[in-house]
Amino acid sequence: MSHADVDTADPPPATHVIALDVGGTYIKGGTLGAGDTALKNAERWHTRADRGAEAVLETVLACAAELLERCPDARAAGVVVPGIVDEDTGLAVLAANLGWRGVPLQDWLSEHLDLPVAFGHDVRAGGLAEARAGAGRGCADFLFVPVGTGIAAAAFSRGRPLTGGHGRAGELGHVVVRPDGERCHCGGRGCLETVASAAAVARRYARATGWRGITARDVRHRADAGDTVAAEIWTEAVEALADALATAVTLYDPERVVVGGGLARAGEAYLAPLRAALARRLTFQTVPELTGALLGDRAGCTGAALLAHDLLLRTEVPA
Repeated sequence: MSHADVDTADPPPATHVIALDVGGTYIKGGTLGAGDTALKNAERWHTRADRGAEAVLETVLACAAELLERCPDARAAGVVVPGIVDEDTGLAVLAANLGWRGVPLQDWLSEHLDLPVAFGHDVRAGGLAEARAGAGRGCADFLFVPVGTGIAAAAFSRGRPLTGGHGRAGELGHVVVRPDGERCHCGGRGCLETVASAAAVARRYARATGWRGITARDVRHRADAGDTVAAEIWTEAVEALADALATAVTLYDPERVVVGGGLARAGEAYLAPLRAALARRLTFQTVPELTGALLGDRAGCTGAALLAHDLLLRTEVPA
């Protein structure tokens, strides 16, 4: 082969996007190249939602600008938020823990960055990331259930997330599991979140013992050390989640349930009893595989980046 036959041109640069996962405690950010699964320039900032909705929005815009400075060749951005979202219009309909109601985040962020912006729901985006690069790979029908301060779910059918007729599908945390239980911030009573979320585990232990400043992780450690109150509260959380999951399995018939969030970081100490409790509740249903998520708290941000890459694939025409 002659030198003239060898292509010595530099390969085209990888397409990069920036991504933000806006949460009530932290705003997580990073960049992702096309074909990659690991975020780069990963960063997190305190949300400080107590400052008010406008201040949170300004912080989100500033974080996005900082990421763009780190990755100036980015060609799109992705942002995901909790609560009720309208993915078609880019509207954060209601994000109670951010103080947002009717915020057109997609348009404002696109104008601020001068980039196309993909917009989505944090849990569905996390499920998308687990589907492509995590514990949901190779499974077309699965549930992604992050258990943290709150509880939600993303149901995937034939590889696509179900959004529902009003964009509100997946509110597993507000399935009533204890009808005579405590009042939930949603206005209901006995919702799953009041028993099985990390916040509920910590709150219920504090109420029962008088201890303050206790986290759900502390409760688990105390349960492991023989604290009977901690063990009872931890077991009640697992049993309540199994109740809700039994309903979800009956409705959706998933092949796999992928459990993420802070409590799932306990590993088999949490997953094994949950797996057994779910199996006890199922009769005619096929018992799905139940496993821990692989991407941890990076799932939402990774999913936001994947949404941005998908947006580019839909809108850009190859030369």
